[in-house]
This record gives sequence, C-alpha cells and structure tokens, in this order.
Amino acid sequence: MPVVKMTLIKGYSADVRRRMSQNITDLIVQMIGAVPEGTTVMIDEVDQASYMRGRENKNPIPTAPAASEIVKSYLDAMEARDLTKAASFLSDGFWMEFPGPVRMRTLQELIDWSKPRYQKIAKTYFDFSEAYREQDTLVTCHGVLHGIWPDGAPFQDIRFIDQFTVAAGKITSQMVWNDLAETKNR
Repeated sequence: MPVVKMTLIKGYSADVRRRMSQNITDLIVQMIGAVPEGTTVMIDEVDQASYMRGRENKNPIPTAPAASEIVKSYLDAMEARDLTKAASFLSDGFWMEFPGPVRMRTLQELIDWSKPRYQKIAKTYFDFSEAYREQDTLVTCHGVLHGIWPDGAPFQDIRFIDQFTVAAGKITSQMVWNDLAETKNR
C-alpha cells in the first residue's frame, strides 16, 4: 500500500490536483503492481509566503487543460468544420499523417485531400487515453467513423485510431489509422 506525498504552492485548482493525484495513482499501479484502492496520494499545500526558491517567493505556474480535453475540443471544431477554431488548438509546427502515408501541415490541405474521399464524416469515440513524456503528452483515441461517400451512400462502423502529441497546451502532431479505404474498396 504505497503512500505518495507531494507539496505544492497554494493556488492550483481542485481539478488540477485531482488529475495529478489520479495520474500519479495510475503510474504507481503500472510501475509496481499496486491496486488503486490501496494507493494513497496526499497533496500538502503551502502558501506563497512560505515557499521560496533562489531567495524569491514563487507562485503556482499556469496550467493547461488536460491534453485529452484539448484534443476533444479540436476534434469537435473539426467535425463542425470551424477551421479557425480548430487551428487555434494547433502549434506552429503542427503536422498530420493519414493512411497512405499522406503528410499535411494545414487544415485546408486536409479538407482538399478529403473531398474526393467522402462528402461528410464524423466519429463516435470509444475511449481517450493519455501517456506522459518529459515534454509532451500522447493522446490516443479510437472508435468508429460514419458519414457519406462521394456518391451519396452512407457508411458506418469503420474503425479508426488517432494519436496526437500535445505540448505546452497545443497539438503538435496527429497520426491517423483507419479502415476507410479498405471499406470503400469492398
């Protein structure tokens, strides 16, 4: 029954502290095989006047939303074809790769590439997961696609997996795998 104790400067939201505790619990469970119910995470908070580094009192650093929430917001904007809003979630060096492999850097490239493939497309999500690395977070989602082929016929239940890299609150890459071409060719 591991116990993890952290100290933070007061000022981080309850949501940030909750997510941090959940993620640390998951890490402990994965690393040493503990059970979540037996893993305790405690966060002590100190006020800013009681926290000093380098002879200066410090404040909490700004926090970004959860990486999966950034990805969900981006995907919602894309489905609504609000390209301006979708682009606001992307980093300057963003790239995306689709089956083929087809690599693109702008959302307009994606729209143009997609036009001969389908009239409309949407996703039903089964799950989102996050994996943390030193400088970024991998967000993976999977589910099924549904929409309308160029000839007007509907399609549904086509598997997909998307993997995003999120750093500093922005999406830096997207890699897509799906069975769209295999289904269309049948």
